[in-house]
Amino acid sequence: MTALATTKKVRKILGHIIVIAIGLIMIYPLVWMVMSSFKNSGLVFETAGSLWPDPWDFTNYRTGWQGIGGRYTFTTFFLNSAFYAGLASIGVVASSSLIAYSFSRGKYKGRKLLFGIMIGTLLIPAQVLMIPQYLWFHWLGWVGSYLPLIVPAFFGGGFFIFLITNFMNGIPQELDEAARIDGCSFAKIYLKIMLPLSVPALITSALFSFIWRWDDFLGPLLYIQGRQSYFPVTLALRFFADPAADTDWGAMFAMSGLSLLPSVVIFILFQKYLVEGISTSGLKA
Repeated sequence: MTALATTKKVRKILGHIIVIAIGLIMIYPLVWMVMSSFKNSGLVFETAGSLWPDPWDFTNYRTGWQGIGGRYTFTTFFLNSAFYAGLASIGVVASSSLIAYSFSRGKYKGRKLLFGIMIGTLLIPAQVLMIPQYLWFHWLGWVGSYLPLIVPAFFGGGFFIFLITNFMNGIPQELDEAARIDGCSFAKIYLKIMLPLSVPALITSALFSFIWRWDDFLGPLLYIQGRQSYFPVTLALRFFADPAADTDWGAMFAMSGLSLLPSVVIFILFQKYLVEGISTSGLKA
């Protein structure tokens, strides 16, 4: 083995060691939270320096799932999160794919200008729109329901429109021309050709949308407000942090760990489509 080959091998090993070390540092808080969920609440911070629970306490999951006050269990909160995140994700993907098809294949005046304006909306901080949106939804009488969180999703999302448009631009236009020769209309090309070929980008958009909405705290806090039966998991977890009483840290960590499972499982199952969708390569002619 030459000196050059040895140097390359050593660099590769060192690179892997550094990456593993950084990965362990990043994942440590998550591991600490999960292991702390098996400790007695009173011992969580007394034994914070030790990951291993001694003794193991599984009651945190039972008491945590019962919620606070016993009126609503975490079954209700998980179903609320699934309903809100799932329906909004379906809406944003469906509407964004239709708008993206218009930008990718449509031929009309002002198309590039509209696309530029859409890109510009990505530069606007959400905090700038927070108060005007709240006032608008309050005027409509939607505050206190899921409507402010779901209905706007059915009018597209700038990031997803951009992602799907780039993917569709990679699909050869010869397929469109062949479909027109066979008598397909503009709408039929979208349904029969563009949508099936854009599945990776659509799944990627759905994944991002679902995970972002599943983890959203501020949106439900603003619009659902005090209606506990409508609370998603993110708001329900706040029940355990009561400044006027003792915080049940064990139950909070237990439910926090369970709240991560849907996002992790979905990410693992659809990882292949996620990588392909982000590449936005489409098909090559």
